[in-house]
Order: sequence, then C-alpha cells, then structure tokens
Amino acid sequence: MNKRSVTAAIMAGLMAASSLAGCGSTAKKTSTKKSSTKTEKKTEKTEDISGEIKFDWWGGDTRHQATQNAVNAFMTANPKIKVDVNFGSWDGWESAKALEYNSGTGADLTQINFSWISQYDQGGSAFADLNEYKDIIDLSQYSKDDLKMCEDSNGGLAGIPISMTGRTFFWNKTTFDKAGIETPKSVDDLISAGKTFKEKLGDDYYPLSLSTYDRALLMTVYIQANSGKPIINEKGKLTASKDDIKKGVDFIQKLQDNHVMPSIQQLQEDGNTALNENPKFIDGHYAGIYEWDTASAKYVSNLGQGQELVVGQELTGMGSKGLGVFSKVSMLFAITKSSKSPKAAAKLLNYLVNDPEGVKTLGTERGIPASKAAYDTLTKEGAIDDMMTAAHKSVTDSKPLYFSPKFDDASLKDSATGIYQQTFEALSSGSLKSDDAAQQLYDGFQAVLAQ
Repeated sequence: MNKRSVTAAIMAGLMAASSLAGCGSTAKKTSTKKSSTKTEKKTEKTEDISGEIKFDWWGGDTRHQATQNAVNAFMTANPKIKVDVNFGSWDGWESAKALEYNSGTGADLTQINFSWISQYDQGGSAFADLNEYKDIIDLSQYSKDDLKMCEDSNGGLAGIPISMTGRTFFWNKTTFDKAGIETPKSVDDLISAGKTFKEKLGDDYYPLSLSTYDRALLMTVYIQANSGKPIINEKGKLTASKDDIKKGVDFIQKLQDNHVMPSIQQLQEDGNTALNENPKFIDGHYAGIYEWDTASAKYVSNLGQGQELVVGQELTGMGSKGLGVFSKVSMLFAITKSSKSPKAAAKLLNYLVNDPEGVKTLGTERGIPASKAAYDTLTKEGAIDDMMTAAHKSVTDSKPLYFSPKFDDASLKDSATGIYQQTFEALSSGSLKSDDAAQQLYDGFQAVLAQ
C-alpha cells in the first residue's frame, strides 16, 4: 500500500495551482438537474479553524493525483490546517480500515463505502454525526433522501454521499461490428450474440464478461425484474425466497452455458488482473461489461487502438415487473468519531464536495457529484464526459430500486472468502448445483440480515 505525506510546502502550492487549470474531459452536456451555486461562506469562526488532520482514501492513480492536488490547494488556502494523507489500491484496504475504525485509530477524514455505516458504525461508534458541523459543511446542497440513506442507527449523519451510482452495460462496438450484429437491447439479443460470437469469431470471443460479484448483481436485477421489489428492502428484510434465488442463479448459469460469458476459471487463467487490465478485454475478445455507470473511463483508456466502447441500455426481457435496476450511494466522506480536530476535517470535507476550486480539481474521479453545487460547477466547466452522463442516464431513466448496504457486507462480497465468490466460482465450474448455490446464497443473506 502506497503511503505519502503531503505538506504545505511551496512545491505543493505550485502543483495545486497548475492542477486547477483544468480537470476532466471537455465534453459538454445539457442538464435538467436543479443546481445551486451556494458555497461555504468564510466567517471569522471558520477562518480560525486550525489543526493537523489525516485523510485517507482508496482508488487508482488518477484519483490519487487529483485528490492530492486538491489537498495541496486546500492547505495553501488554509495555512492553519495541515493535512497528512494515506492512500492506496482497493486490495486489502477494507480489512485495514475495519481494524482502525473498530479501534478508534482511523484517519480524521476518511472515504468509506455505503455498507460500512452498518458494518462498522453500530450505534454511531465509528463516525461522527455531520449534523454537528452543518455550520461548516453545506448540507443544503444534498437532497433529503440522499442524506437519509447515510444515517447511522441513531439517526446521525454518518457520511456525505459523494455520488450516486448504478450498474449498466458497456459494449465494445468494434467487436460487435466484426461479428455483424448490433449491441444487445434485450436478454434474447444477448443470448443470441453468444452463439454468433462463437460461430463467426471463435471460441475465445464472448459478448460479456462477469466476475463473481458482477454475477451476484446481475442475478439480483433478474430477481427484482420478476418481483418488482428490492431483493433486500429498506427495512432490512429479504424479499426473495430460495426458489426466487434459484431462478436467478439459473439465469446466470444460462448465460455461461450459451457462450455469453467465459467461466470464472477462464478469467482466473487470464491472470490475476482487473477486467480493464485483462488483455482479452483490451483487444476486444471480451466485448461487454456490466459496470458502475461512473466507471467507464478506466475501461476506455485501456482499450486497444481502434476499439470503441459504447454505453448500452438496461436489457429488456429480464422479468414482467420491470427492469430490476438499482441505484445506491457510490461512496462517502466521513469524519471519524475519534478525530481530535473534527472542525478542520469538516472544513476539508466541504472544500472537496462543495467549494468550486476543490470540486474542479477532483473532477469526476468519484463519479457525478451528488452535491448540487458541485454538479453545477462541473457542468459549467464541461467536465462531466458524455459517456459517463449517458451511462448515468441509462440507470436513472430506468426507475432504479433501493439497494441495501447489507448486500455489500464483507461476508458476502469479499473477493477471497465471500459467499458470492465461493458460490459463483463453484457454480461456474460445475462443482455446485444450482439448488445448493441458491441455498448457500439464501443462508448468506439471512445470516447478514440477522446481525
């Protein structure tokens, strides 16, 4: 894990100044979303805030650089506050942070996942109630519904939603053109594409590639499309029966059996790399992904020369009750309960999510902002690219259902030991029958919801 310490040196200030010259793509979009230009009003009270704080986050290189630049600029503008940063890749990050949150040794300001509120903040023990710092953090920039989702079990505001996100399809149009077919609009189109790819392009070409977690999410969409209800509702109850889950499992296996996607074993043989770094995705052999609507940039940037990635639509034909699409809080900024300088942390938080300079420096590294002020700033800058906008619209236009943070509990989602990994890997290899896979998933959900 990379660790770096940022100080308010002259070099840092210069880096910040240069970084503010422009961020993100130059593509523009038309917005119908209501926005506000209200930002932090400097008062004697906020200007007197001082302290030394730690700030941590996970992500890729471009997120690291943008965030570090924003921190540098913040310290230049606020010389009474010193910020030390710690950042790294996702691998192993949650385990390390869980220990810190549970022991009260976490960073003052920390980037968290939506599910961490219920996992690590029982009774408001890990994260501060941000309502206590509303004179510093402009909460009026967020919808009441978005803030409501971020409350802890005591009703305290455990974090600020950075962005909202959902899953949609992206297709390598170049490969589909090579196969002589259009990108899929329905489940039938997708299954038919599997046959066409095999016949016209070869056994090593697939219209879609899904990891174990991707399969769990798409299974959920199938179940929800047939029930019209979130698989885990807002009261924390599982709405799906074991039979419902079996039908979802069978749907996922049907895709593999019809050459729509490679097996988990095939993906493992490709090497221990993320899909956007997989050579078979890069050269177009794997021609489709099911990803967060804000994640397109890392795939587009890695595609081979001449390859074109396009946004798909939510597939029809999943079920009779709708599309089954969901939307959730992508990630949040939170202040730890153990922070010795929470006001300084709150001032940095507000700078990152509401202040025009901080917002422009971060760009869309964490998605399309949930803050109305940030959204307005980036729209005026032309910094929200067309692909991200189209993908986000694909989700929001599909009337997304509620997504419970319990679905992402570590016991289910962990990439090494989680129920999703164990179940879909075994199902993919044929060592686990669909009845047993459904029972395993059902029991896993019930165990999490009983906590």
